Amino acid sequence: MTTSVHSAPPFDPELGAVLEVVNRSISPTLLPGDLPALRGPGFTPTLEQLLEGRPITHEEHTVEGPPGAPDITVSVFRRTDHRTAGPGFLFTHVGGLIFGDRFVGVGPVVDYVERFDAVVVTVEYRLAPENPAPAALEDAYAALVWTAGHAGELGIDPERLITIGGSAGGGLTAGITLLARDRGGPTLAGQVLMYAMLDERNDTVSARQIDGIGIWDRTSNNTGWDFSLGDRRHTPQVSPYESPALATDLSGLPPTYVEVGSAEVFRDEDVAYASKIWAQGGTAELRVWPGGYHLFELLAPEAGLSVAAREARAAWIARLIAL
Repeated sequence: MTTSVHSAPPFDPELGAVLEVVNRSISPTLLPGDLPALRGPGFTPTLEQLLEGRPITHEEHTVEGPPGAPDITVSVFRRTDHRTAGPGFLFTHVGGLIFGDRFVGVGPVVDYVERFDAVVVTVEYRLAPENPAPAALEDAYAALVWTAGHAGELGIDPERLITIGGSAGGGLTAGITLLARDRGGPTLAGQVLMYAMLDERNDTVSARQIDGIGIWDRTSNNTGWDFSLGDRRHTPQVSPYESPALATDLSGLPPTYVEVGSAEVFRDEDVAYASKIWAQGGTAELRVWPGGYHLFELLAPEAGLSVAAREARAAWIARLIAL
């Protein structure tokens, strides 16, 4: 039976007003020819803006890449008075697998440096189409292994290491968390999937609803997945690590936080992922923010829904790291 697709849920009024302004410069629909523009200046704070006036230090490290691949750059954020091992976060950035750098979307996670005396590591993974899947996934996993292996010198409590990522980075977070389970480590305290890009099939009700509206619509999603997977897309050659929605076994995962907007492409695949974790006896918290479009907390950080989303996420993390 074919499911009829209705119009998309309405955007939150406060967020919608911001979206009207954003759409003057960022189209909901991004095509392959838009890639050069996507790789221009970002829409989130620069490194200098992230650090300005804050007691946070930043340093870069070079990490050995996957076998046969180049080395990787990671950035590490700590409080200037960080002395005792605290929670650690390995962040994988926003960007549809095709644009962005390790600082795009990291702002809400850097806040945990001050809030929880955490250490945040963010990875510069390779981008498609120049480096198709699984390049980004393997880079992110190599950074996770490095972070766990250097926990002591980084000031991380190895029992409180958490993977976290947004959008494409959310999909990579899910992928490397599955890899950590299946490759025998590192041991993780939790994973945080923020508006995560999980399903290369791109054919849910929410994907079909969000086409030509919002930010990162169904066509944009096809652009990202096509560049990443190439001719393997929609074939059995795509692994569940590359497209975690394909995973049939979600048992044995650490506690998971899943959040998504009700008015974005990724709504249904993210809800399904949390549901599958529950169905297999796992622990997950799911938040679907009414009227939220993709990346709403980054594009409209002062909006009431954005503040509520950040606080709910932080409250879950606080409970997790207190265990």
